[in-house]
Amino acid sequence: MSQLLSRLLLACIALPVAALMASCATVEPPGAPRYAGYLFVYFGGDSTADGEQIRYALSVGNDPLHWRELNGGRPVLTSTVGEKGVRDPYIVRAPGGGKFYIIATDLRMAGRDMGQWWVVQRQGSLSIVVWESADLVHWSAPRLAQVAPEEAGNTWAPEAAWDPLLGKFVVFWASRLYGPGDKDRQQLTHNRMLYATTDDFRSFSEPRVWHDPGHSVIDATVIEHAGRYYRFTKDDREPRDGTPCAKSITAQRSSSLTSTHYEFIADCIGRGAIGDGEGPLVFKSNTGEKWYLFIDEYGKRGYVPFETTDLDSGRWTPVKDYRMPGQPRHGVVLPVTQQEAERLLAAYP
Repeated sequence: MSQLLSRLLLACIALPVAALMASCATVEPPGAPRYAGYLFVYFGGDSTADGEQIRYALSVGNDPLHWRELNGGRPVLTSTVGEKGVRDPYIVRAPGGGKFYIIATDLRMAGRDMGQWWVVQRQGSLSIVVWESADLVHWSAPRLAQVAPEEAGNTWAPEAAWDPLLGKFVVFWASRLYGPGDKDRQQLTHNRMLYATTDDFRSFSEPRVWHDPGHSVIDATVIEHAGRYYRFTKDDREPRDGTPCAKSITAQRSSSLTSTHYEFIADCIGRGAIGDGEGPLVFKSNTGEKWYLFIDEYGKRGYVPFETTDLDSGRWTPVKDYRMPGQPRHGVVLPVTQQEAERLLAAYP
């Protein structure tokens, strides 16, 4: 242990309890980012007119299991482009921390019946919605960016991760792909994960198939740890097909973000603790070697948190004591600094 780290620990021990909680919740080595909380970015569902827009919640300090809605639970960003509705938002911090991007599905389902889910997978948007910000409060106007190929029927749940080997962002999403002669999109096909790379979320490389197990998969999310990428994906098959892990989460890993051959870790994650699950989000604790996986038990409780101390184990324990903000749907949790948290509270009391 370095002398500096030892002095910091001794200083923490000497403080009163209140000061200890405020100042010494995390003692990190010099140069490590000092995060003081978490920002939850999500949409609110399609049961209300403004549900499919961007909402914020802030954790209670460094506790990622208790949240307070910002802006009174009202949207902080509203799409005025494409279908004028956004789902499945994802926020990514650029290298160096000076810029943030929010990307989201260009889709509005409010007012549509359930039969429209089939239509929007055949004739849906080929674009994602993009916002940019330097401070998490002031955002650019939304813009559309086409990432999916012309033969795609939909562009769902986009996420992004920085790949240091490529020196680019890797953006990935789910699409159904149809043959060139299938103009009416009647072919039986399935959602698979595609990806493209970008420097600026304006121009993108040609999309490539990233994950296609031969059946429908959606809602992939990735976290890097110790040189490995851990991917969590929804198995979107139907239970009636006799597949025991249908509508639940599968975990895989790879040493390369864009590899098409991720190694299997576990499937049926969450089964038994929740019913059908989707929209997984994963993040590391700010205060220790622990990871959280939130799974959306859609149609029932919404997000249910799980935790683990070993990403390679495939074992996730459901958390009992938690309080989610409102009714969050498919979103993302971003660690934030004390300055960023204070700025958010001032802007969205």
